Amino acid sequence: MPDYDVAIIGAGAAGLSVAAIGAGLGLKVVLVERGRMGGDCLNYGCVPSKALLAAGHAAAAVRGAGRFGVRAAAPEIDWPAVRAHVQGAIARIAPNDSAARFRGMGVTVIEASACFTGPDEIEAGGRRITFRRAVIAAGSSAIVPDIPGLDTVRYLTNETLFDLEDGPGHLVIIGGGPIGLEMAQAHARLGCRVTVLEAAPRIAFREDPELVEGLRTALLADGVTLREGVTVTSVAPGDAGVAVTLGDGTVVQGTHLLLAVGRAPRLAGLDLSAAGIAATPKGITVGRDLRSVSNRRVWAVGDIADPEGLGPRAFTHVASQHAGILVRSMLFRLPGTRLDYAALPRVTYTDPEIAQVGLTEAEAIAAGHQDIRIQRWPLAENDRAVAEGRPEGLVKLIVSAKGKLLGAGIVAPHAGEMAGTFGLMIGRKLPLSALAGLVLPYPTLSEGAKRAAGDYYVAKLLSPFTKRLIGLLRLLP
Repeated sequence: MPDYDVAIIGAGAAGLSVAAIGAGLGLKVVLVERGRMGGDCLNYGCVPSKALLAAGHAAAAVRGAGRFGVRAAAPEIDWPAVRAHVQGAIARIAPNDSAARFRGMGVTVIEASACFTGPDEIEAGGRRITFRRAVIAAGSSAIVPDIPGLDTVRYLTNETLFDLEDGPGHLVIIGGGPIGLEMAQAHARLGCRVTVLEAAPRIAFREDPELVEGLRTALLADGVTLREGVTVTSVAPGDAGVAVTLGDGTVVQGTHLLLAVGRAPRLAGLDLSAAGIAATPKGITVGRDLRSVSNRRVWAVGDIADPEGLGPRAFTHVASQHAGILVRSMLFRLPGTRLDYAALPRVTYTDPEIAQVGLTEAEAIAAGHQDIRIQRWPLAENDRAVAEGRPEGLVKLIVSAKGKLLGAGIVAPHAGEMAGTFGLMIGRKLPLSALAGLVLPYPTLSEGAKRAAGDYYVAKLLSPFTKRLIGLLRLLP
C-alpha cells in the first residue's frame, strides 16, 4: 500500500492548487518544498514585481499631475519605505500559501528537498515516501548566462533584486523581455538610472512590433536607455560597481547588474532518471494531458512541464490552467483531457501594458492563415482615454477570412484587464459579432475592443452589394 495517493514536489502556484484540490477530494497528499511556500510568484516574481511597479506608477503620477492643472512638488523616493511596501504585499498574501494553512487542510507538508529513488518513490527530509501518483511542480529559475567575468561581480536576479536595501544608482539590465522591461520602468520611475541591453533587434521581441513602439516611447520618456541588437562580451568590476563590455567595444558602467535573459526549469537534484522520467533542458516531457510520456505514475505542471507540441510556458496563470487539466486527467481519469494554449493570454505589466491573446499578425501568417484581416482601433478615438489624458495606445485584432478572431493585441494602460474578453472569445470560439454587439459601459477603455470588432462589419455594410440592397429596400413602403 503506497504511503500517499498524491506526492507533490514544489509549493508554487501549480503545486499548491493541486494539493488543495486533492486534499479537498479526500486524498492523502504530501507536499514537499525546499524553499519558501508560494514559490517564485509570491516571493520573487509576480507579487513583489507588481508591488514595485505600483510604487513607480505612483511616482510617475505625481510627476505628471501638472498636465491636469494639479501642482505638486517632485516626489521624494524613500527607498526603505518602498521596500517595506513590497515586502508587506508578500507578507499579506503569504498566509494563503503557508504550510500551516495546508496542514490544516490535511496535507502533509515537508520542508526539504526531494528526489526520486524509484518509479513510485521519493526521498524528502530523510524519509522514503511511496506514492500512487506524483506531481512535479518544481518551477523554474532565472538563467545565468555564460558571460566571461560574470563570476567576478555581484549580479542580481529576480530572486535577489527585491532584497536591495537602497535603490540602485545605475541599474544595468541584460535582457529586454517582460521582466527586464518591467523592472527597468519601475526603477527609472523611482529615481534610478537604468540601461537595458537586448541582444534581439528590438525589445519585447516576441510581441507585435506595432504594439512595442508605444511601449518604447513610454520607456524612453521615463528616462530608460535602450540598447537593442547588442551583445554582451564580458563583465568586470567597474568604477561604480560593474562594467559591461559590448560587442562594439562600448563599456556600460553601472552600480548594479540585473540578469533577465529568461528562465530554465529546476531539474537539478530531482534524479529523474531513477524514476525513468524523460526530460530535456526545456523541462519534463509530458503529453497534452500533462502526464509523463515515460512514467505513467507521474505528471508535471507549471514552468517545469514541457507539453509535446506546445512547449513550456512560464506564467502563473498557466500553472493554474495546468492544475485544472491535471485534476481532470489524474484525479478524475477523464479521457480526452488535452491542454490548449489557443486562448492563452500574456501581459507585460509596464505602463502602458502590452497584452496579447492568441496569434500575433506575424504568427498568423507563419501558421498559414490566408487573407487575414487586421482591425485596429487607436485609443486616440476612445473618449475615456482622451478624458484621462492617455490617448496613446492601440487595439489590434487578427481576423480570419471567415471572420474568426485569431488573436488580439493591446497596448494601453491596464491592457491586461481587457485581455479576458478576447480570451473568452477565442477559447469559446465565439464569432466576432458577439464582441461587436456587446453592450459595454461608457466611457471605458474596453470600448476600443468593441469598436475594432465593429469596424469589421462596417466595412461589410459599405460593400457595393449592401449599397445595392439598401437601394432596393428604400423603395419598399
